[in-house]
Amino acid sequence: MRIRTGLFLFSVLLLTACSSLGPSSIARDRFDYISSISDSWKRQMLLNLLKVRYTDAPVFMDVASVINSYEMTGEVNLRGQLADKIYGSVQGDQILSLGATGRYVDRPTISYQPLSGDKFARSLMMPVPVSSILFLIQSGYPADLVMRVCINSVNGLDNAYGGSGNPRAGEPKFHELISAIRRAQRAGGMGMRLKTVKDRQPVVMFLKNSIDESVAEPNNKIKSLLGLDQKAAEFTVVYGDFPDSNTEISILSRSILQVMIDIASYIDVPAKDLAEGRVNDHTLTPEQRQLFPPLIAIKTGTAKPDDAFIAVQYRNQWFWIEDRDVASKQMLTFLMMMFSLTETSSTQSAPILTVPTR
Repeated sequence: MRIRTGLFLFSVLLLTACSSLGPSSIARDRFDYISSISDSWKRQMLLNLLKVRYTDAPVFMDVASVINSYEMTGEVNLRGQLADKIYGSVQGDQILSLGATGRYVDRPTISYQPLSGDKFARSLMMPVPVSSILFLIQSGYPADLVMRVCINSVNGLDNAYGGSGNPRAGEPKFHELISAIRRAQRAGGMGMRLKTVKDRQPVVMFLKNSIDESVAEPNNKIKSLLGLDQKAAEFTVVYGDFPDSNTEISILSRSILQVMIDIASYIDVPAKDLAEGRVNDHTLTPEQRQLFPPLIAIKTGTAKPDDAFIAVQYRNQWFWIEDRDVASKQMLTFLMMMFSLTETSSTQSAPILTVPTR
């Protein structure tokens, strides 16, 4: 019976050693790493918004690669002893010796890459391409949200900005403009396309001439506010402060850093920090709050919240976005997605990893 048991254990260990760990680990590892990287990315973004609010330098660390290697080894020792019968008795106290050892090793190799140098300049300092902003609108993102976040001015009409270096209250006409563009977007009265002109492809915005009032009213309003030709239907969109003609729309877009500074200016901070001058005061007048409401709502307190979408601790305080605040959650997600819009490099230098195989 003991011999049979030993052979059975030996067979189980042999079959386990021969099976592959790779296929069974894919479903578990992929979703676990996705969840962890996503959560850390949100926490990193919220932390950097807080650093910007407190006039600190934002620091980003990308997860460049994740490689997981597994090792499982097993060893079985089986030793038997035959006993001789002498005078009708069995000599020896043991007829079977069985031993087994095993080892399981999980070696994740995670490479981090700080955002610095040329990549830092591209990702944070360069203006978001105008074409990317327009195609965000074309893809269905609310036009008023995209323009409120990503644009400084359109044909000289200034947006609101909460940065301490160059704060602007924003013009009521800019609010009228983004509201009219949002109505035109809902009515299907506007769109964008690329047009090849002398070896270049500028973005062209078209505003339909229609007798339908739901289309005609916002389109006429847009043309009037921007000083465009009322009879024209296509308008070339360029980057800059002011247009060269009445068939051109000039958009001055923001960089990601400017977007972060503006969004961060609405973060609630402890009253003590404001009183001691540790952070700039950005109090909105009732008129400003009505025309350009806060872009995000980030709460603060001394204790970690129980039910938060994301929370981080900074300067001995907890800051968080409430899980029921859908608008703030969307704003944080939108800001994270915008990083990809500024990445124009076709090649990326990845770290070289040497992974042992066993």
